Amino acid sequence: MVSRRWKTSWPVDSKQASNLRSDGLVRTELYLMTSTALSRRAREARDWMLDSCFPLWSREGVLPNNLFREKLDITHRPLETDRMRVRVQARQTYMFAAAKRLGWDAGRADRLIGYGVDAMSGPSVRADGLIGRCISADGAGLIDETADLYDTAFVLFAYAHAAMQGHEDAAAHARQLIANVDAKLEDVAHGGYAESLPRGDRRLQNPHMHLLEANLALYESDERRDHLERASALVRLLDEKMLHQVSGTLGETFGPDWSEERDPALRFIEPGHQFEWVWLLKSHADAAHTDLNPAMSKLYDIGLRTLDAEGRVFAKATREGQIVDGSRRTWMQTEALKAHLAMMELGADEHCEARAVECFDVLMDEYLTPEGGWIDCYHADGQVGADDMPASTGYHVVLAFCELLRVTGV
Repeated sequence: MVSRRWKTSWPVDSKQASNLRSDGLVRTELYLMTSTALSRRAREARDWMLDSCFPLWSREGVLPNNLFREKLDITHRPLETDRMRVRVQARQTYMFAAAKRLGWDAGRADRLIGYGVDAMSGPSVRADGLIGRCISADGAGLIDETADLYDTAFVLFAYAHAAMQGHEDAAAHARQLIANVDAKLEDVAHGGYAESLPRGDRRLQNPHMHLLEANLALYESDERRDHLERASALVRLLDEKMLHQVSGTLGETFGPDWSEERDPALRFIEPGHQFEWVWLLKSHADAAHTDLNPAMSKLYDIGLRTLDAEGRVFAKATREGQIVDGSRRTWMQTEALKAHLAMMELGADEHCEARAVECFDVLMDEYLTPEGGWIDCYHADGQVGADDMPASTGYHVVLAFCELLRVTGV
């Protein structure tokens, strides 16, 4: 694939660079050049979503019984599976809610959103009102009834976005589900929520991160204070339990009481999640009208330390930023893009926009297909690591591109 990477022609000599930084006119010109490059890529992102991604997944990504498919093959054709993850039903519902908001075929988008709401509120629900993990491909009901906080968070997130696009029943389903989550999963003794029922022997940051995202979306959809209070409690959980107090990095697993992970094999960080929290912490501060969380800059810095020369994000690193797993997936690049955009909005430094441009180009050049699909992952040696296209990846790409459109005003 031909690279379209934007390359700066500005001098790299430190004395020259210092002189340029002291010249307000030159700094303005640099800003405008980068902004123009970013806006051009935002238009490319919009076109890719409207002309390729949404048509592809609405055509090939839906079963005759209106469930969303798990995946397509590498040629963008459907693959049959005997089970569907509930998170896929939720993420695709979000994707078509975003499609409607962007002006893509409102009638078609509404039908697809409705399919998702029906799947999430029907066969995905356990007898106790919580959400299970997997439903059968025929839509008869759950075949993995494990209550899972991660999947539940995405159902809440999808309900919120469906409600924002006029699906009033989604709002009612969200209110009932979040009440069940509070009643049956909240861990009053240690903080946060049970990641699953039955409970596991470790605490996990990832489901809590997405529950924060879901509550911010719920607050955007109906502005009930309990959504914002729940989101703020999850941010406090990050500050008090999840962040490593010495390095400022974010762990993935913890002891049952949120104590530090003891297994050396699990004491890694995922750079993609460091970046994802940067965006979420800014989003929370914007919603709550509070000061920015100091963890943002630390998480962003550790994420930057793990990037390669072209801005790629890799799977795992030490707390010091040394890569220990050089594989890389699409979602990691999208979270870096969102973090660069968040820090750019805050005026963190003059390089954030150029990083966003570079990150977008990595996505378009190496991961996304012109037909609206994606190469989901690469091995550490650079070889393609997947022979299918998981539908679940679309949520990451569309959300990052919607942020790009919002920030640039395109």
